[in-house]
Amino acid sequence: MRSVSSKITISTLVIWLLASCSSGYRAPVEDRQLKSKSPAPSVYTVRSGDTLYSITWRYGLDYRAVASANGISNSYTIYPGQKLYLKTRLPVTSKQASSKSSSASPRPVKFTAPSKPRPEVQKTSGSGSSGAKSASRPAAKISAWRWPTAGKVTRGYSSSVHKGIDISGKRGDAIIAVAAGNVVYAGAGIVGYGELLIIKHNELYLSAYGHNNRLLVKEGDAVSAGQKIAEKGSSGTDTVKLHFEIRKEGKPVDPQKLLP
Repeated sequence: MRSVSSKITISTLVIWLLASCSSGYRAPVEDRQLKSKSPAPSVYTVRSGDTLYSITWRYGLDYRAVASANGISNSYTIYPGQKLYLKTRLPVTSKQASSKSSSASPRPVKFTAPSKPRPEVQKTSGSGSSGAKSASRPAAKISAWRWPTAGKVTRGYSSSVHKGIDISGKRGDAIIAVAAGNVVYAGAGIVGYGELLIIKHNELYLSAYGHNNRLLVKEGDAVSAGQKIAEKGSSGTDTVKLHFEIRKEGKPVDPQKLLP
């Protein structure tokens, strides 16, 4: 009898444990995807829909450093099929090498982000200023940040796990630009963010708005502070919310330290 009783007790315990596991905590969709993403490859082949900003955002890199390493102009234009060196500089061709001193190495060399940001003047239509003139002017400052949407912050920033904040709300709630800038990415090509917008505010700051239900602006659009740019949704995740990030020189920062 004691043996039968022990078997029943063990079986009951096993069933209870299995039931607990099946009903236990499950990481949100975007967390599972973002944790499983691979590190930046040495060479990345540009695909249709990519922008320099979306590629560097995906791997947590400074777009200025990658542009400089690959000889990309300040227009930051890239093309499908183009190979980008994400961890090394563009190799010097034999023709380039012959025009330089014999000490120049044709092999890729490691690069790092610039220690000081290059100043920039935000582009305006009809601007005819040259790159040299632009470089002599200070970067445009952000006088005041705005909250991107109404709602409660349901999850805060964590430098190791969660690169931004989540804000709850209802499907269709307005998402606004936190500061003036230009849309440099609009789409669902970055795993874990759903329908995503990335806005470049100046040479230092980018902001991102994820899990949107509908995007109201497109790449290349200039937006003003407070302008409605999207509607809140649940694309790429399992609950309606806005995932919001701010990056400075390619690195995530806590948005709540900048937002009023």
